[in-house]
Amino acid sequence: MRMVASAKLHHAQNMTEKFLHYRDSLQSMVENLGGFQSATLSTGDVHSVVLIPVSSNSGLCGAFNSNIAKATFQRLRELESQGKKVRLLPIGKKIAHELQDKGYDCNIGYYNLIDRIEKGGIFAEVAYLVEFCLQLRQSGEIDQVELIYHHFKSMGSQIITITPLSLDMPTIQTKKDEDFLTEPSPQELLNALYPRLLNAQAYGILLDSLTSEHAARMLAMQTADDNANDLLKELTLLYNKTRQQAITNELIDIMGGKVEK
Repeated sequence: MRMVASAKLHHAQNMTEKFLHYRDSLQSMVENLGGFQSATLSTGDVHSVVLIPVSSNSGLCGAFNSNIAKATFQRLRELESQGKKVRLLPIGKKIAHELQDKGYDCNIGYYNLIDRIEKGGIFAEVAYLVEFCLQLRQSGEIDQVELIYHHFKSMGSQIITITPLSLDMPTIQTKKDEDFLTEPSPQELLNALYPRLLNAQAYGILLDSLTSEHAARMLAMQTADDNANDLLKELTLLYNKTRQQAITNELIDIMGGKVEK
């Protein structure tokens, strides 16, 4: 299982590295259009939030899923204490089942999204998720979206991260003399590119979580392997001691019998 997790981790890292080039280039284009200043957080007061925690669909990955559950419940308490309405849209069977067991009402329409990310063709499904959130924002039902996931920092470190997504279409903030001419207008380009950027940000977060999952599972399997080897050594030592003691007892009985004769 450790070798399988290692192979999947390598594959996920390659997918992430290739995709980040696309996402960063798209973000750079939006920034150059002058519309990224309002693209990080929703403007105005936030009264309703969609919380999207990302876990795995399977276990044997250490504290990966339990850490996501703890962070989710902590964030839920924070938002509820501020008087904000929270809607839950979990991704991953583990966190979806955890929330349902605690009695929370969840939209589980996208819970299996993370399981299909390695099989290709999932970018369109991520776009459907973002479009669903955009529709909720346009109808006034929500003000902001927050994703809770593990950010892959290194093989031994995956950091719980909360990333908000702004669903408000940004407008051109600045205009420089050296800006290049565009056709259609910069605002029209921004209107076309920004939804793609949201899709790319959400997809990148799922890739990041998937990479962290495989790293956590690989580390957990390595720890389990080390523990099994340690246990095997202890049991072997105990067996040898017990066997030696039995031989010694038999020799004592034999010697005792000879002395009596």
